[in-house]
Amino acid sequence: MGTPMLKPVLRRLGSGAVVLWAAASAAYLALRLAPGDTVDTLVGDGPDTPQIRAQIARDLGLDRPAVVQYLDYLWRLLHGDLGRSYVLQRPVVDVIGSQIWPTVKLTLLATAFSAVIAVGLAIVTAGRARWLRGLVSGAELSIVSAPGFLIGILLLSVFSFQFGWFPVSGDRDASALVLPAVALALPIGGLLSQVIREGLERALDEPFAVTARARGLTRLALLWRHALRHALLPAVTLAGTLIGFLLSAAVVVERVFGRPGLGEVATEAVNNKDIPVVLAVVMLAAAIYVVLSTLADLAYLLVDPRLRKG
Repeated sequence: MGTPMLKPVLRRLGSGAVVLWAAASAAYLALRLAPGDTVDTLVGDGPDTPQIRAQIARDLGLDRPAVVQYLDYLWRLLHGDLGRSYVLQRPVVDVIGSQIWPTVKLTLLATAFSAVIAVGLAIVTAGRARWLRGLVSGAELSIVSAPGFLIGILLLSVFSFQFGWFPVSGDRDASALVLPAVALALPIGGLLSQVIREGLERALDEPFAVTARARGLTRLALLWRHALRHALLPAVTLAGTLIGFLLSAAVVVERVFGRPGLGEVATEAVNNKDIPVVLAVVMLAAAIYVVLSTLADLAYLLVDPRLRKG
């Protein structure tokens, strides 16, 4: 790696490490301040005596000062140790690993849908009449502003309950993936389409576009062959950040559609105050966000040498 690239690369890796530390610390603090008690959950309807409670607290290390527990958590995290589930009494890696594939499938399909939505809307509306662009932009803004669970409920109401085209819940076949993936993809696709459309319209005013039109190239061919390459550059950087959020959004959408995956794991862990599992889900989402956004930044550095300075 050349010297001009070294400094910005190190800066981005350092900022990624800070984001991971902040996510870990914020999640830990939130769980510590949340109502409820882990020992109460573990005792349940069984024998409940001060001795039993004290033994559970000692076994889980909950009798130590909060600062010591926090530092121990960070130390284990640095060594790749996610701990053991308080409730399930299994390694957290096994708990997460057994449910991650349904979430990965959902996220990958949502990523594909968001790319199709973004590029399709941008191509159709770029350079068109102002009223059409305003109408589409207003719809995109409404979708981007809507919570994921609300979009999911609306999709279920129309396409599952009213028309019966897709299953209401579960993961029995590929059709059960469609509505959850669309619910995840719509906000991302709506935001990316605005960025791509703006880039396309700028590209259409460039001299190369004027020359291409003068040579008889059609509008669609001009957009696909020339303008889209210029418009995608800023969208790639934004996509790296947005796709990183898909995992955390998927946790909510999975619960709306009754799908297996990390959403079910996270909900149960929060309800039971199973701190190691909740922290592992948060760190997984944060790590994916950091990796994707860092890769997008590095790709941008390779494409645009001007960003390597300073």
